[in-house]
Amino acid sequence: MCNNNHITIGIEGYVGSGKTTICRMLLSQIPQSVFLNGGNLYRSIVAVFLKQGISLETLKSQLQHTDIKDVMDQLKIELKIEEGETQFYYQGQKLSEEMLQSKDSSIAVSTIGGVADNQQLYQFGYQLIQQIQQHYHVIVSGRDLMRIDPELDYHIFITASIEERAKRKRQQYQNSMSLEEIKAHIQKRDDLQRKAGFYDLFDRTIVVDVTNCTSAEESTNLVLQHITIPKGN
Repeated sequence: MCNNNHITIGIEGYVGSGKTTICRMLLSQIPQSVFLNGGNLYRSIVAVFLKQGISLETLKSQLQHTDIKDVMDQLKIELKIEEGETQFYYQGQKLSEEMLQSKDSSIAVSTIGGVADNQQLYQFGYQLIQQIQQHYHVIVSGRDLMRIDPELDYHIFITASIEERAKRKRQQYQNSMSLEEIKAHIQKRDDLQRKAGFYDLFDRTIVVDVTNCTSAEESTNLVLQHITIPKGN
């Protein structure tokens, strides 16, 4: 834990459980905070390759055991903090949320995350968290957060039933897929994440089930019940 009176809140969870929405709502409710979207850091790398027309199988073969931070540097993907949230740029253009959150990108990230070498990327993530925490509370989402930063003040894992997660994803995909197709898509990603060890729980992990929450505000309030903001912030 950091002794400068700023805390770090790590948010992980199942696919489609609302992690990003919860993080953005925490950002609006916790003064002097920054949202580090670690998931989008990885997605930005994969999205650029997909944009270049590289297939998932080729990508999987090329990136197996490859240091993913080296790939990020070679692609010259830039990270900027805008309005309290990390944004990612490629060739001077901000990568859109639609590109980063697409179905193809999601499957690719779940696949590549389990085969690439993440060691330097994890070191980069840890250093970034430490730098931001000097001046702000850090809300960070992503995978494997306790291995990236074992000093997290809070490690919160968001869960929800697969039925509820499929409903939320269908809204995100603007009803372009059936519920059964989305459930199969989620199950595939769940299996990949579990196989890679990204759903591991730790002694300090706080599990928050948002299945029965009727709004993002309610889900966020459940999370906030477990967090104490230091006085003076």
